[in-house]
Amino acid sequence: MFVDSHCHLNFPGLRERLPEILQAMADAQVERALCICTTMEEFEAVHALAMAHDNLWATVGVHPDNEGEEIAEPDVATLVAWGRRPRVLAVGETGLDYYRIGERSHADMHWQRERLRVHVRAARELTRPLVIHTRSASADTLAILREEGADQVGGVFHCFTETREVAEAALDMGFHISFSGIMTFKTAQDLRDVAAFVPLDRCLIETDSPYLAPVPFRGKTNTPALVPYVAAELARVQGVDVQEVARRTTANFDRLFHPDGVAPQVA
Repeated sequence: MFVDSHCHLNFPGLRERLPEILQAMADAQVERALCICTTMEEFEAVHALAMAHDNLWATVGVHPDNEGEEIAEPDVATLVAWGRRPRVLAVGETGLDYYRIGERSHADMHWQRERLRVHVRAARELTRPLVIHTRSASADTLAILREEGADQVGGVFHCFTETREVAEAALDMGFHISFSGIMTFKTAQDLRDVAAFVPLDRCLIETDSPYLAPVPFRGKTNTPALVPYVAAELARVQGVDVQEVARRTTANFDRLFHPDGVAPQVA
């Protein structure tokens, strides 16, 4: 009934509990989940989850926050090779994140911008959608996506927390917008207003597990079994019932990612 379009089941706190988590998903009618890769080093573990469970899928990519000598920098050839493996549906999580820029300048973050370009080029070669993370960097994120032709593959702006204007720009490029447990937070009225604006046929729902558990579980470890709480809040702000959100967001997931193996198309 529900699909969690973004989770990290290989992360500590979840991987040790995988049988329990999968059972909780089934009990909550969360039929499928997309397991997101955030470093080249963890790809094999993420891919193994997808290969071992017929209701899990994987992505390939490097999160913009991940840096340092221990983090391998992605290149187009490797992303493409790994992206062609069975049950890999998308390229990412990629994007830009200037939230923790600290003492660094905009120029100092050139490596993030180049990394994003590499992911877009790989996605275009693969004809796979992109999973985009953007925080305190929406103007640059949108500019690079336009420059690199990301509209040719589309994708999703995951865990959306940006403005209506950013949502409109993403939608114009053929992207979907994914909402997380943040939209249930008391302080998130602006985000709820955006969620009311985005057409339901361009919405996805996610947990970003193990982070951002929705109310009434805020502060606890999140799991895909809690994505129905996100669906319920999206249903409330859209003025429809939760079964309609479940049906439409599942259809959106299938149309964008094509877990049946057919090449995805921009909505």
